[in-house]
Amino acid sequence: MGEAGVLTTNSKPCRRPVLLAAVLAVVLVGSFFVAEAAADEMTTTTMSGGKGDRGGGRKRRRRSSRRRAEAAAAPLMVPITVLKSAADAGAVCMDGTSPAYHLDPGSGAGNNSWIVNLENVRVQGGGWCNNVRACQFRKTSRRGSSDLMEKEIPFGGIMSSSPADNPDFYNWNRVKIRYCDGASFAGEGFDKENGFYFRGQRIWDAVIRHLLSVGMASADQALLTGCSAGGLAVILHCDEFQDFFPRTTAGGGRATTVKCLADAGLFLDAVDVSGGRSLRSYYSDIVAMQGVAPNLPPACTARLDATSCFFPQNVIDGIKTPIFLLNAAYDVWQIQESLAPNGADPGGAWRACKSNRSACDASQMKFLQDFRDQMVASVRGFSGSGSNGLFINSCFAHCQSELPATWSNAAGGSPAIQNKGIARSVGDWYFGRAEVKAIDCPYPCDGTCRHII
Repeated sequence: MGEAGVLTTNSKPCRRPVLLAAVLAVVLVGSFFVAEAAADEMTTTTMSGGKGDRGGGRKRRRRSSRRRAEAAAAPLMVPITVLKSAADAGAVCMDGTSPAYHLDPGSGAGNNSWIVNLENVRVQGGGWCNNVRACQFRKTSRRGSSDLMEKEIPFGGIMSSSPADNPDFYNWNRVKIRYCDGASFAGEGFDKENGFYFRGQRIWDAVIRHLLSVGMASADQALLTGCSAGGLAVILHCDEFQDFFPRTTAGGGRATTVKCLADAGLFLDAVDVSGGRSLRSYYSDIVAMQGVAPNLPPACTARLDATSCFFPQNVIDGIKTPIFLLNAAYDVWQIQESLAPNGADPGGAWRACKSNRSACDASQMKFLQDFRDQMVASVRGFSGSGSNGLFINSCFAHCQSELPATWSNAAGGSPAIQNKGIARSVGDWYFGRAEVKAIDCPYPCDGTCRHII
């Protein structure tokens, strides 16, 4: 059944479900549940041996099997590379240190294909900084200094090296560019008084050019990805990413296939519970403080103000490169920080609802469903392009492509629309196996959300 000009598919007939308590921490630790289940299953199998198997042997085999299961379930840890040469071009983190990335080289059939992931930093209040206090906090943490970043980080979800969890991209060259600027890789400026370097655009340019020099220039396939602040960065930089690759080869042969995936990056310029626009105010401060305006898509800034062009809904229709939007219709970050932030809810009427969906009353649920309808309406024009893709599910979630529990094709894993999960949907779209423009039921917390509720 069509909705807002978009092909809408559902795993079952839409009906208003019984609301369930949303334990948001499950999103963050779902992969551990999977690991424990795998280890328990392996242990049970090894303990059911023949009659000659006595206690000591069973214990040794159980420990060995548990270690193998834990090793199989553990995410790949990828070491950091600090790009010191980027500092020569002024491409530096907020504190002036050089930018960094993590690269796991491709292999086999994926040796000449690349995923570039723009990191999101999950912090309360958002993945950006809009004032001196917030930027000072970032500057003295891994969010603003490569000196303080982890020396290795896990790759999961779409960045996983497991063919079972990530069958389409597991053997590609997979790169995560660390986020240390505070404006979705789009700022340009320097605050001399506070020592803040706002050089996100330069970091983007320097690291991409470096990756091109070490092999990405000859890629057969390339995919730019990111979630949250990284998802917004993907939307802002998608066409720039395409422009780094030739449209045709020197001999007139096949050029690089370039596409983009923005996960949880569809931030809306929505009215909050007080009738104001909290996120617009926040974005306006970011754009002004970090000098973002010159780096926003010209097709947008030619008709709208700079703050409006930091909102994806005003940019997506002008993107020429094929792009896939993955988003939860009930995006928990936007609910907590844009629709019902503490400043817009001084009496705390939304406090319980924000953390427990079963605590939302009828009027609050109507408000959230209206937000969902705004999101669907915002992609009406975007969905008209045959090259674009959509997966908007009715879950309370934020960032679904990098978590094993929400990305995996395994049974009982990813949220699904018409029995097709996120990993398969993205793969079908990227490789042209099927057109993917799917929007879930209008009601939240249905059975397709599995690990999230």
